[in-house]
Amino acid sequence: MTKKTSIGNYLFMRLKEMGIGHIFGVPGDFTLQMLDQIDEVDGLSFVGNCNELNSAYAADGYARLNRISAMITTYGVGDLSALCGVAGACAENVPMVFISGAPPLYAMEGRLRIHHSLAEGNFDNVMNSVREFTVAQTRLTPANAAFEIDRILKICWIERQPVFIQIPSNISHLLINAPQGPLDLSIPQSDSESLESALALVLKHLQQAERPAVLIDMDVDRTGYTDALACLVEKYKIPYASFRSGKAILSESSPLFAGIYNGAASTPQVREIIEQSDCLFVTAPSFVEASTLQFIDQMPAETVISIRGHSSTIGGEVFEGVMAGELISRLADSIEERPEPSVALQQQTAQPIKIEADEPLTQSRFWPIMGNFFEEGDVILAENGTSNIALTGVKLPEGVSYLSQMVWGAIGYTLPALLGTMMARPERRQILFIGDGSFQLTVQELSTILREGLKPIIFLINNRGYTIERYIQGMKASYNDVANWDYTALMKVFAPEMKALTASVKMEGELAEVLEQCAKQDCASFIEVHLDPFDAPEPLKIFGPKTAELDYGPHRGPRT
Repeated sequence: MTKKTSIGNYLFMRLKEMGIGHIFGVPGDFTLQMLDQIDEVDGLSFVGNCNELNSAYAADGYARLNRISAMITTYGVGDLSALCGVAGACAENVPMVFISGAPPLYAMEGRLRIHHSLAEGNFDNVMNSVREFTVAQTRLTPANAAFEIDRILKICWIERQPVFIQIPSNISHLLINAPQGPLDLSIPQSDSESLESALALVLKHLQQAERPAVLIDMDVDRTGYTDALACLVEKYKIPYASFRSGKAILSESSPLFAGIYNGAASTPQVREIIEQSDCLFVTAPSFVEASTLQFIDQMPAETVISIRGHSSTIGGEVFEGVMAGELISRLADSIEERPEPSVALQQQTAQPIKIEADEPLTQSRFWPIMGNFFEEGDVILAENGTSNIALTGVKLPEGVSYLSQMVWGAIGYTLPALLGTMMARPERRQILFIGDGSFQLTVQELSTILREGLKPIIFLINNRGYTIERYIQGMKASYNDVANWDYTALMKVFAPEMKALTASVKMEGELAEVLEQCAKQDCASFIEVHLDPFDAPEPLKIFGPKTAELDYGPHRGPRT
C-alpha cells in the first residue's frame, strides 16, 4: 500500500517513527522549505544551533541517550562545518542522520555556478568529503526518494553509524507514492548454524574456565545488548572491567565490577582480573592507544572471545553472521547460575570527604568531593582532558550514564552534546565538567541550552588553559594559555531574564555551600571552579609524558 505524500514529509515522518523528536541544525536558504515541513509533523521540532559543528555535537549527544538522532545543514558551508562532529560520531559508532539541503536538482544536473559551492559546477566534492565519515550516502530525486530514504535510515539503525542524505531544495515539497506501513527496523538475525556453533564453543570455554572475565567497551551500549550482558555476568558471577570509553555501561556499584582497564596504568587488581583470565570476553574494543591491549597479542588465542556487532572470534575461530546481542542473550539463558565468583574482588567504597573549609581546592580533593555529589540516574558529561581523566577513577552510582569522546577526542564536544542529552532526557539530572580551554571552543551553545529552558549543572574548570597539554609539552608555554573570561557573567549575557545559580569558588568551603544550593535549586547552575594551572590528577601526570613519547619520541616531554 502506498499513499501520496511529499518527500520532506515522508522523511520527517520516518524520523519521528524511529523515535527522533528533535532535529538539530542551522537554517540556510537551501533548507528553509524543509524546516517548514518539520513543523508539520506532530512531536517533531527543529532546534536551531549557533553553528553546524555544534549541531553535530548536539546530535551526537542526543543519539547516545536516544539511540539515534538527526541534524540538517545547508549545502557546502554548512556540511563541511559539521563534518568534524560527524567524524566523531563515525569514530565512536553513534547513529546520526545527516541531512543536507542541496542546491536545486536542475542546478546540480546542469553544473551551474551556485553560491556555497566552488562555483565550477562540481557538486560531487562535498558528497565525496562526507562519504569518508558516513556508512551510506544518497542524493534524493523524485524517482528514488521513497526507496532511498528507507534504505539509508535502515542502514543507520543497523550499522550504528552516521548516514548522509542530500535533498535538492526544489524537490522536498514534491508528492511521491510512499509506503504506508511502518519502517522495518528489525535487527538481522544470526545465521542459525553459525550461532549454534559459536554458542556451543563459548559454553565449552566458559565452563572449563577457572578465571573468566569480561572487558567492556562502548559498542555494548551502541548495539543495545547492555541488559543481556548484565544478566550474563550477574548469573554466572563473572568479574568485569571496562575501558575508559566503556565507563559505567555496566554498573560500577556491582561487587563484580573490578574497575577501569587502561593497560599498564591499571590498578593491580584490574590487571590481574583481565590479563590472567583464562576465558576473556572482549566486547568490541576500539583499541586506541589510551586503552592499549598489547597483552592480547601475548595471550593464547583460545582464551580470548572477541564479540562484535555482526561477528565473533572464539578461540581464534571466526564466526560471521553471529549477532552480538543474540549470542549474549542465548548464552545468558543457557548457562547455569553460579553462587559466587571464582575470584574475590576487593571493594573500595568511597568515603565521605571531610571538608576543609579554608583550604584551596586541588585536583586531588575536588574530584572525590564531586563523587559524593553524584546520585543514581545522573547523566555525567566529562570533557576531554582533566575532567575525563580524573572522573575515570571515580566510581559512579547505579544507573548513571557517562558521556565522553574518548576515541575522536575533540575538545569542546561536551557543551553542545549536553544540549543533545538534555533534549533527549530532560527529566534526568545532567552534570557537565568542562575545562576553560574547551569551553571557549563551543561556548555559544550555552545560549541555546538556556533558550530552551534547560537546567543543567555545569562545572567550569578554570585552570587558565590546557593543563593536559602542559603535561605533554610546554608546561609554561604561552600556547597552552587561554584568555581568562568572566565566565559566570555569561549566564546573564546569554539569558538576561532567566533565573540561574552562578558561583565562582576557590576554597573547599565555598564549593560545599554551592553544592548544597545546587541540590535545592530548580534552575540552571553554573559553577566556576578555580584550580592551579600546574595541578593535575595523578593519572594525567602519567598520561602526559606517555603521550609525548608517542607523539615526539622517547625522552621528549614534558618540557618547559
